[in-house]
This record gives sequence, structure tokens and C-alpha cells, in this order.
Amino acid sequence: MGTLPQPGTPWRVPRAQLKGNTPAVLRFPNGQRTCAELEVISLTGGLLSVSEPLVQGSRVKLMFLTGAGSVLGGAEMLRPVSKALQPFRFISLAADDHRRLGTLIWERSSQNKFEEVWIEKLRAASAQCKEPRRWRFTVAGAAGLLMIGLATVAYLLFFGLLK
Repeated sequence: MGTLPQPGTPWRVPRAQLKGNTPAVLRFPNGQRTCAELEVISLTGGLLSVSEPLVQGSRVKLMFLTGAGSVLGGAEMLRPVSKALQPFRFISLAADDHRRLGTLIWERSSQNKFEEVWIEKLRAASAQCKEPRRWRFTVAGAAGLLMIGLATVAYLLFFGLLK
């Protein structure tokens, strides 16, 4: 049986980092449209890459395509975080769109969890490794010097310079 989150434990809504080109269309109440790219998405909102920041508080219809189908929802634009990045929050989302969005986030977050598991394994393995073994370089250097010395002696003996 699962346990409920403990008070004081930070809990974030699962989100998906969308790598690649995920175009989105923003439609304003007056019918005007603008294009953007979806960078991050969650069930409560996300982050858009925009050519020009929109006015904070603007309400738009946000449309984009996922592997499970298209998503159309009402969104409110939040304060831009940079010239090109602006967060938004969903203010309305139909049940089917909510399901499609949940499917997208679950797929992406399970991929991210798989990567996080491997990252943790790598971190654990690298923490167990001791300092680089410098003795290998010392032995290789000594062997190299010995070979150079032997080659020099052989050369001098061959030409009779060393007697």
C-alpha cells in the first residue's frame, strides 16, 4: 500500500521536457494567432518558447499535437522568464485533452526515470572508484625509459662504440 506525501515534503506536478520541435499555436479571443514551441509541459501548465513575450494575464487557446492526439486547452500566460521563454497555466482542459496530456507526460517521465536510474548508478559507481591509479603511469614511464636505455645500448654495441 502506498503512503501519502508527508507534510513538508516538496511535491511537484510531474512534467515532461520536450526535446525537439513541438510546435504550438496560440489563438487569442479576437481571432489573432501566433506560433510558439512547447518546451516543458505538465497537467497544470508549461513553458513556451515564443518569438516575443505575450502580455502577462493574456488568455489564449493553446493547441499542440502529441503522439496520443491533439490537445486544445484554455491557458493564461504568466510573467515571462526571458525574452524567449514564457510560462503558462491551464485554465480549462477537456477530459479527453487531459487524458492525452497525461499520456504524454507519463511516457516522457518514465523515459526520464529510466535515465535518472542510470545516472544514479553511474554516480554510485564513480563514487566507489578511488583516485586514478597513478602507479600505472609511473610503471609505463619506467618501462619506456628502460626500453630506450636498452635500445641505446644495443645500438652502441652493434656499431662497436661501446666496448
